[in-house]
Amino acid sequence: MHDARALIEMGAEAVRRLARRGYSLDLSRLEDLQSRRNQSIRSADEMRAEAKRVASEVQQTAKQGGDISKLKERARELKDQIREIETEQEQVQEELTELLLTIPNLPDDAAPDGDSEEFAVEVRRVGTPPAFAFEPKDHVDLGEGTGILDFARATKLSGPRFAVSRGAGAALERALATLFLDIQTRRHGYVEHAVPYLVSRKTMTGTGQLPKFEEDLFKTGVADRELFLIPTAEVPLTNLYADEIIPPADLPLALTAHTPCFRSEAGSYGRDTRGLIRQHQFAKVEIVQMVDPADADATLETMVGHAEACLKELGLAYRVVKLAAGDTGFSAQLTYDIEVWIPSQNTYREISSISNFGTFQARRANIRTRGEDGKPKLVATLNGSGLPIGRTLAALLEQCQQQDGSLVLPESLFPYLGFRRISADGTPEA
Repeated sequence: MHDARALIEMGAEAVRRLARRGYSLDLSRLEDLQSRRNQSIRSADEMRAEAKRVASEVQQTAKQGGDISKLKERARELKDQIREIETEQEQVQEELTELLLTIPNLPDDAAPDGDSEEFAVEVRRVGTPPAFAFEPKDHVDLGEGTGILDFARATKLSGPRFAVSRGAGAALERALATLFLDIQTRRHGYVEHAVPYLVSRKTMTGTGQLPKFEEDLFKTGVADRELFLIPTAEVPLTNLYADEIIPPADLPLALTAHTPCFRSEAGSYGRDTRGLIRQHQFAKVEIVQMVDPADADATLETMVGHAEACLKELGLAYRVVKLAAGDTGFSAQLTYDIEVWIPSQNTYREISSISNFGTFQARRANIRTRGEDGKPKLVATLNGSGLPIGRTLAALLEQCQQQDGSLVLPESLFPYLGFRRISADGTPEA
């Protein structure tokens, strides 16, 4: 969320930067709403001051035995006028807030021009995609062939875009989550949290999922209580500190959680309906940091490395790209995507997005710290995937497959699994 005054002061510069992400800022409407809001506040303050003066005159005149009828009439008029102005002020403020909630974050000028993944700029490649002497299978055929994944029964339970893992597959998912949590907590200093999977509208609004992306969320409720299923642990982790002032000595805050994530994928238009790439329910380890805004740029680079560490530990080939301004998420200033190699598709696919949100989310959620002068100021928030379990499993199955349909797993998983190989019939083998 933006400060209306800051956008107005930026003027043409705000219009230019938002245009890079395909958003047309109606600056005149913003200026009009801000002006009307300020005028209503001034008018209400002036009338309250006059009402206070009239009330004082009533008391003094009454003490002196004078006629207070006209003064009391004026007091009633002022009370009605104040009520009208306050109603107008609330309406203008609501309209202004609704507008501000729909304006995306200003993209960083470091983001390349463009409006799709085609304009992303490659930063680096790590690892060599495996070369096979046979036609590699996709993770669906591998998973179903070994019996460690069951999409048909998942569809029977819940419909399309769900999966059931069993045996070595379920153990593998659990091992990946534990490995990723260990990497983030033991190596990188993140504090693990167990958080609610159902959150309020206010919480969803704080990180920018609402109001813009309501169609992409699963919602439930009991009686008049409305709750949303989290699309990512970013939502509860960031909002843990909503409406709080974080002591400067406590920054940076580094938080992580392993949670299920729920997404309707309303805007995906039928893409990736096969397999684990795009599901309605999936698990993910999320990393979140809250820092002084001056440290946000450096923290973003560090967090990209934290997510990369998970892929390096598994020996998976991947690349890092910087997203174009028009392809950057609603709340983000700058985003790096990490894309893992998917042999069956002969391409890299996104497995993690790490973003710097600046103070955008902090303003919405009212998360602050104190500056050197002791006055409250907004923090900067950042988050990323470290990593999603389903997509990692898909890449792992495909990059580790053998010609006979078996899977040779990374040595780093052995302490968590107790086996190094899954046979073609799904049997774990040491």
